[in-house]
Amino acid sequence: MPAMFRTTLSRGLAAAAALPLLIGALASCGYGSKATGETRTQAKGEKLSADEVRLGYFPNLTHATALVGDHEGIFQQELGGTQLKVSTFNAGPSEIEALNADSIDIGFIGPSPAINGYTKSKGKNLRIIAGSASGGVKLVVNPGKIKTLADLKGKKIATPQHGNTQDVAFLNWISERGWKVDAESGKGDVSVVRTENKIAPDAYKSGSIDGAWVPEPTASKLVSEGAKVLLDESDLWPGKKFVITNIIVSQRFLDQHPDVVEAVLRGSVKTNAWINANPEKAKTSANTKLKELTGKPLGDKVIDPAWPSIRFTDDPLAATLQAQADHAVKAGLLEKPDLSGIYDLKPLNKVLKAAGKPEVADAGLGVK
Repeated sequence: MPAMFRTTLSRGLAAAAALPLLIGALASCGYGSKATGETRTQAKGEKLSADEVRLGYFPNLTHATALVGDHEGIFQQELGGTQLKVSTFNAGPSEIEALNADSIDIGFIGPSPAINGYTKSKGKNLRIIAGSASGGVKLVVNPGKIKTLADLKGKKIATPQHGNTQDVAFLNWISERGWKVDAESGKGDVSVVRTENKIAPDAYKSGSIDGAWVPEPTASKLVSEGAKVLLDESDLWPGKKFVITNIIVSQRFLDQHPDVVEAVLRGSVKTNAWINANPEKAKTSANTKLKELTGKPLGDKVIDPAWPSIRFTDDPLAATLQAQADHAVKAGLLEKPDLSGIYDLKPLNKVLKAAGKPEVADAGLGVK
């Protein structure tokens, strides 16, 4: 199974060197460190307890619940007269900073930055309130150099950043094979080359790397350059499920505006149901939103293989979050964190029950 997280990481996913605990973990979800823009949809109907709710997410396929829910107007419909204000981010540290600075209220984010934000604030600033996506991470390699998993020994394999989710997952996988790699330098039986997702395709084309353990759509971008999938990380997990994207909320906003939080969660649940019932339409919707946000949609050679590898789920898969943290502790990359209270799934379970869906569990990590 994979591992993740780190005690001392650089300032964020797109820069890296020494912030504590998982702060870099966000590179798995983004390519930079700034909010890239704000959008508003048309609010109609009765206003809830807040005039607006500020939602953050990444222009990334693993955040497709947010992309589709925003593009299709599902979130705004549930919010009625409360205005939805959206900010997009290219890395997790900046989104955590925005949450801590009261610039956003709710965010879609990877597990590592959620843990980092939670532990750094001693459990005071945020809660995970739902899941969003599972999977979407692959080991892709140069088929001319690597034909089997054993062939990775002695090769140069990229991960998005030192200590990020995929980096630690790969280090854990290496360790389980009995190979040795220095987690700090990346040197050893396999050379772990920390390479930003946006740079990885060019690094592959130039021969600087022989493969990469990366999230979608980077994995499929590399495949479009001639790489082949050697391993899907989902195959390492029971039931092929592991959390890649959660929904978090500011504790202050949750306390003050529980009705707004529930409305956003209703939007998320309805969006996931629509995505799973209409995968092709949802894929098009997500890509249309990506074009709006980034100026360019993903090509068919990238989005078509990437899309089915991601599962959209309301369940935060809490047990896998704990397992990932345990793996990081075992690898010596993280001091054992106290994650008790990181989840508050009561609002989600209320929404799920009203929708006739089964409730989800917090693996003993919920608020008491």
